[in-house]
Amino acid sequence: MNNIRTVSDTKQAFYSLHTRPINTIYRRVIEELMVEMHLLSVNSNFTYNAIYALGVVTTFDRFMQGYLPEQDRASIFQSLCQAMEQEPQSYRQDAERLQALAKDIPVTDLIAWLSQTTHLDRDPDLQGQLQAIANNSGFKYSRLFGIGLFTLLEQSDPELVKDEKQRTEALTTIATGLHLSEEKLIKDLELYTSNLEKMAQALVVMADMVSADRKKREQRQQQTSTPTAPPSAN
Repeated sequence: MNNIRTVSDTKQAFYSLHTRPINTIYRRVIEELMVEMHLLSVNSNFTYNAIYALGVVTTFDRFMQGYLPEQDRASIFQSLCQAMEQEPQSYRQDAERLQALAKDIPVTDLIAWLSQTTHLDRDPDLQGQLQAIANNSGFKYSRLFGIGLFTLLEQSDPELVKDEKQRTEALTTIATGLHLSEEKLIKDLELYTSNLEKMAQALVVMADMVSADRKKREQRQQQTSTPTAPPSAN
């Protein structure tokens, strides 16, 4: 008997948990992230780790930036994780821990640690995960894991990730040390940054449309509320 959950099962679980409608521009983002997380969760080679969690949280927070009503964002994230039968708090805690860690480590030391050329006595849990990844030929790499690595570099040195040459060198070093596909990692992150730019542009267009619509409504209200001059007497 096959008890593996389907994408439809996960979507149904999500929409039963978060019952409020999701703004159209963000629905595709949520559903794509949901499908990606689902396919990983049912893959026998996939194991949860803090870098993956950071990738999930970063992806969600970046692409849901500006979502209204703002209070719905927490519900959507919680429902997303719960639909995967996972704890949203674990994702948030792991992501916050790694972000704080990266901010406190010089980027050259961080790159050496992530590539496992040196070991830092800072976070035994992360060290164990990195070592396990480097030694596991069957490690299930994912785009979300790649975004987690990118976010660590970004938190440590924002200027490095803006410089294409330095960014590529850092990612190549990390990919080599962890035995990941350098080409896939770099391609995934190029697509990620490109999609962030497109989303930002779409939000600007949407904000302009909302502003223009508001001005038209205000003008109509002013016209209807302006008293009509009485007819002149003969």
